[in-house]
Amino acid sequence: MNEFDIIKHYFTKASHRKDVLMGPGDDCAILQVPANTLLAVSTDTLVSGVHFFADMDPAALGHKALAVNLSDLAAMGADPCWVSLALTLPEVDQAWIKQFCAGFFELAEYYNVALIGGDMTKGPLSITVTVQGTLPEGKGLMRSGAGVGDGIYVTGTLGDAALGLQQVLGNIAVSAEHQEFVRNKFEHPHPRILVGQALRDMATSALDLSDGLAGDLAHICRASNLRAQIEVKQLPLSEAMQASVSQERAWELALTGGDDYELCFTVPELYRGQLETALAHCGVKFSRVGRMLSGEPSVDLVHDGQPYQIVSQSWDHFRKA
Repeated sequence: MNEFDIIKHYFTKASHRKDVLMGPGDDCAILQVPANTLLAVSTDTLVSGVHFFADMDPAALGHKALAVNLSDLAAMGADPCWVSLALTLPEVDQAWIKQFCAGFFELAEYYNVALIGGDMTKGPLSITVTVQGTLPEGKGLMRSGAGVGDGIYVTGTLGDAALGLQQVLGNIAVSAEHQEFVRNKFEHPHPRILVGQALRDMATSALDLSDGLAGDLAHICRASNLRAQIEVKQLPLSEAMQASVSQERAWELALTGGDDYELCFTVPELYRGQLETALAHCGVKFSRVGRMLSGEPSVDLVHDGQPYQIVSQSWDHFRKA
């Protein structure tokens, strides 16, 4: 099969969205954007050997490639709508492509996201996804709105994806009863779309956790010109995490491990009760882990009120060893 045969056979699907006036097959997609809405757009690239193992299950890879992008829309509080996919393959492997598409389109259909175009080339395996979503005017969750005294919250439990990676690498022994859980956390992240939408009227800032809480929260601090104080004892840890490593190692993975794709957000005390009610309908647990304070932008860790230090740092592609 040549490039265009592959696209037609595997990637050209009739869209059920009426706002897709022209999808794959022409020079551009044509979309009908609703009146009085804003467009939210995010792009991520996943490279073999950097973001995933070359032998990763292709269905899981298809899911993750889309999920990590939808997570950005969730952090903005956006409604997901459309996606573009650029796929670079070293060779044509129809069985691999079929399974990749199965994982990709299963998640796309779950969130009613239409594939509207993209590209396919030959080269080292990499995947670039661009997602587009809509927002009511004035409702986007930025990183720059946090205020002094706001509570800092996270969804789910932290560090499990990093634990799953360390299990695959053979660096941490995870018991048989928890292995599937941590591997799923690493390979099948779940974008918190409903949570982001529920936060539009009460959160002052938000982002998704891709590089570890300590590093990602620093973006909110810099954008809002505030410092954050995190109480490490309040970090939400799964049973798998607590059964697999020491408490100190668990905190380190939760703060710097990355790949969680949970949401971190700030909410004023005024909305604390409203937050409980709103997120109760999302079926996602959340935890208060600290607060925003005045001062130079930084993320300060404390343990029972005393300064706490960790050695590792959040992921940075270009940090020198």
